[in-house]
Amino acid sequence: MNSLHQFDLNLLITFEALISECHVSRAAQKVFLSQSAMSHALNRLREQLDDPLLVRTPTGLQATPRALEMLPQVQKALQLVERSLTPPQSFDPSSSDRTFHIACTDYFEMVVLPGICQQLQKSAPNIIIEVEMIGEDASRIRLDRGQIDVVIGMDNSQEVPKHMVCEHWLTQQMVCLVASDNSLLGDSLSVEQFSKMCHVVFSDLTSDTSSTIDDWLADQGLNRQHIARTVNYMAAANIVAKTQAIMTLPHEMGELFSAILPVRLVQPPAGLPAIHMTMIHHPLVEADPALVWLRDTLHRIT
Repeated sequence: MNSLHQFDLNLLITFEALISECHVSRAAQKVFLSQSAMSHALNRLREQLDDPLLVRTPTGLQATPRALEMLPQVQKALQLVERSLTPPQSFDPSSSDRTFHIACTDYFEMVVLPGICQQLQKSAPNIIIEVEMIGEDASRIRLDRGQIDVVIGMDNSQEVPKHMVCEHWLTQQMVCLVASDNSLLGDSLSVEQFSKMCHVVFSDLTSDTSSTIDDWLADQGLNRQHIARTVNYMAAANIVAKTQAIMTLPHEMGELFSAILPVRLVQPPAGLPAIHMTMIHHPLVEADPALVWLRDTLHRIT
């Protein structure tokens, strides 16, 4: 017989036991079969391989030259299969030197990443985080190719390919930011005041927050005017610091800017929609221990 499709591969396990032991009873014990089942398997092997395999001699059973020639190759094949079936080793961040690649938003890079790096320096000092800004289609293509491990921070209104795993990552309430010396506003805004102010609008490929706010105003018969539209939170905050305009942004981002720029937080109108951010990864790496750890860390640290 020379066709793999005609050979019962289950017999390779019994072949290895029989030829390495040269004893039917011991071989049966080795693979947890009865002696009669092992004898039956030996007969099937002899038939399929067209070789006696084991021959009775005055000193006991002896393997034929064909069987001895096959034994190391069968053992190697079984070891390879066993390694392939062994579950992946658990991931130990404390000893790993892995580099993770994350496509992210301004929010993640400015608010979340510093805390992650602070934690990793203590618990996983050799791990490296490489980030890049999310680009139109490019990040999803790189995710498909395994060049990016996770895409994080996109608004949940953004369309995601159906084959990707998209999960909720973070919800942030929105706040308004104004210049510290802005005398036009107190500590809170009514919806009418909000609509009449000049706005600096943040809008990029990852967020539809601007449209969400405009739709929310439209539902109330209102609209707003903007003096600038930017794709960078820091640029928008700097404009606010130098003008009488306001901007609307996630709460923690506003807290960050109020600590480093001459701006202050103002309570937004009641009912202003929150922003819901997502984390996206490829289903092929759903069970990868290292990437499971990464996603758990990104959830936990926020």
